[in-house]
Amino acid sequence: MTDFKERYIAARKTVIARDLARLNPMQRKAAMTTEGPLLLLAGAGSGKTTVLIQRVYNLLTYGRGSDSDFVPEWATEDDLAFLESFPEHPDDLEIDRAHRLCAVDVPRPWEIIAITFTNKAAGELKDRLAARLGPMANDIWASTFHSACVRILRRDIDRIGFDKDFTIYDTDDSKRVIKDILKELNLDEKTFQPKSILAIISSSKDKYESPEEFAAKHNNEMDWKMARIAKVYARYTQKLRAANALDFDDIIYHTVTLLRQEPEVLSYYQNKFRYVLVDEYQDTNHMQYLLTSLLAGGRKNLCVVGDDDQSIYRFRGANIENILNFEQQYPDAQTIRLEQNYRSTQNILDAANAVIKNNQGRKGKTLWTDNGSGDVVTVKTTFNESDEANYVVGDILMGVNRGRNFRDTAVLYRMNAQSNALEYAMKRNGIPYKVVGGMKFFDRAEVKDMLAYLCVLNNPLDDLRLRRIINNPPRGIGATTLDKVAVLAEGQGASLYEIIRNADLFPELKSASAKLLKFADLIDGLRRQGAELALPEFYDAVCDQTGYVKALEEKKDMESRGRIENVQELKSNILGFLEQDPEDATLSGFLNEIALYTDLDSVEADDNCVTMMTIHSAKGLEFPAVYVVGMEEGIFPGSSAQYDEEELEEERRLCYVAMTRAKEKLTLTNCRQRMLYGRTSANKPSRFLEEIPEDNMRWESKPEPRFGGLGDDDTFGGDRYEGGFGGASYGGYGQRSARPASGGASWSSGGVHSYRDTAPKTPAQRPLQSVRKNAAPAAPLMQLRQGDMVEHTAFGKGMVLSVRPMGGDALVEVAFDQVGAKKLMLKSAGSHMKKL
Repeated sequence: MTDFKERYIAARKTVIARDLARLNPMQRKAAMTTEGPLLLLAGAGSGKTTVLIQRVYNLLTYGRGSDSDFVPEWATEDDLAFLESFPEHPDDLEIDRAHRLCAVDVPRPWEIIAITFTNKAAGELKDRLAARLGPMANDIWASTFHSACVRILRRDIDRIGFDKDFTIYDTDDSKRVIKDILKELNLDEKTFQPKSILAIISSSKDKYESPEEFAAKHNNEMDWKMARIAKVYARYTQKLRAANALDFDDIIYHTVTLLRQEPEVLSYYQNKFRYVLVDEYQDTNHMQYLLTSLLAGGRKNLCVVGDDDQSIYRFRGANIENILNFEQQYPDAQTIRLEQNYRSTQNILDAANAVIKNNQGRKGKTLWTDNGSGDVVTVKTTFNESDEANYVVGDILMGVNRGRNFRDTAVLYRMNAQSNALEYAMKRNGIPYKVVGGMKFFDRAEVKDMLAYLCVLNNPLDDLRLRRIINNPPRGIGATTLDKVAVLAEGQGASLYEIIRNADLFPELKSASAKLLKFADLIDGLRRQGAELALPEFYDAVCDQTGYVKALEEKKDMESRGRIENVQELKSNILGFLEQDPEDATLSGFLNEIALYTDLDSVEADDNCVTMMTIHSAKGLEFPAVYVVGMEEGIFPGSSAQYDEEELEEERRLCYVAMTRAKEKLTLTNCRQRMLYGRTSANKPSRFLEEIPEDNMRWESKPEPRFGGLGDDDTFGGDRYEGGFGGASYGGYGQRSARPASGGASWSSGGVHSYRDTAPKTPAQRPLQSVRKNAAPAAPLMQLRQGDMVEHTAFGKGMVLSVRPMGGDALVEVAFDQVGAKKLMLKSAGSHMKKL
């Protein structure tokens, strides 16, 4: 009997494995592992969704047959012989018999819950399940976290004090409630901004803190603001409960509360869901972790799928520790790595593997492919952001000339403001493009506002633009007053501005005349300055004297900060315009130039266009050709990551995500100097570029380090980059033309018109870079141990909590008095920190 059992189990697994033959060995192992906790580390492009679909198919077809030593008592020698000789091409009857002989304890569809993050991902999961399983797929709980929780709450929320017909508040609803509370508590909206308060409340709910617990944490006179926010949180909770309403955070928060407080409900769902699957587990926050643990707490048949190397949403509350500590939470968990990549070539994967292996906080895996080695990664150093954009545009057009479609290409950047120079070059050269996850630069409200100011200052008769700015920022000039002005202007045959300048002469405008005249004085005064100041200084005066930037600064939220950056970035366009066309360095000339670009935006682009987006927006996507621009220290990785090891590792994961979007061609660019937000800085190449093996890349125009003392050059610590910029010359065909006014490349139907770089060639003119990190002389590490006191130039004083040697470096954790605990690499932090 023992021999029969062993043979039957082996034959059953063989038959099931043949049914899953479309999967590679590790994918098949993942689909056939049905019992107990399972961690699927699914690398980029490794077909994780396919594995999820096939795993659900296996469960609903064979139950735990592939993962069980159970053999039915009624099984006969004839059954065993049938399985062992199962035909290569079975007919329907043979397939049905195999299903019956191999099935063990098959779950019903509604006993499986598959959770993902977005409605789009959930929709794709449902569609693919339906294609594989047919109608039974409709009964599987394939949904987002929030939609699954709503179903649970609709059934049992009355047990925790809500009615089952509760309302769900969106963000705008929540803001209105917060605004009402601020009025009731006599709190100023400028100090207590609703958006910021909601973010703090959301963060508190993610920690599963009640209003009472939040108040207890901030119950001291030193934390005056947070103590008042605690009162707002408490009243906000009361108002939502009184309205029988939940916000988006409450949906998961109250579900966890329901499951924790009501054992009967918890038991019901733990018995109901025999199998729990969670996709993108690396992006889960604390509340989602708690919910998942509760639902799977019965049988512990929990399968989580994710990639710790692609955890890039820390700023949204994602906690990478959830996936890193999965095996600690479930000691009997199995871990399967899906490392075969179906997307990229091996050179791209080797480069990405080499970058990500520098992270300490990861499970570890190495992507490989059967797609061949492919082209090496191209790294291109250009002089500035204009040349960078021109290089990218030129390379895209050469690819199109060789048969590639525009839609095959994506340009990725770390921050939205980087799209400015790229959009200029795209428009100048007639390349169709779309911006994903953000607006085109000139479509942004704040950019339109500042251009409207400049248009009115250039031409006060521009009624359309005047209407846009007269009460922006608010000046107490409302729509009713403007309507009166418009009626008078039409009757007098005059412009709006002429009526406004003489508002005190019209009885109809008596109550508003002082405000209207003040606005006219502002415009007249700025117009006088415009005749005296250079264009960049004039733009600064407009930003300052109109009060536009000040109004944004007073809001003190992230959105307003981003809008200020875009206002500042418009100055980069002005400076670039002056450099490119000094003969027409006037406000009128600049506005004419901008009008040519913005007019192109009215043309509808078809689907065959270049995709431009931030790297965060590119997660989950793939393109034959990918350009990642701005690979410089201070931009990518960002400056805030310089002294925060956890943030630096997140930036490196973001770089890994960007690189693994490319299927065939990956190009990484950096500039020796970059103008951003109207300011120019000399930048070192990103450390991520230095981490790519030389065998897997070709670095064009690479800056070469030259050691020496301080001289006339711009320097960084005495080490200097010399030469190495090859310019933005595009290929060897077509006729050379004069450099275009915009700084872009000029194109004709006969091919590419190229130009040579005109970057400064003398050492004194050349913006120089810091030496590569691995070329610098090694500095001795500061000797620290637990309990030592240190002082950091950015974080202040603190006490060393731990020192962990890492190769020739050390990871130091310091509890700083002002900013809390930080983890720092000692080599990087040494020059900014001293021992007390």
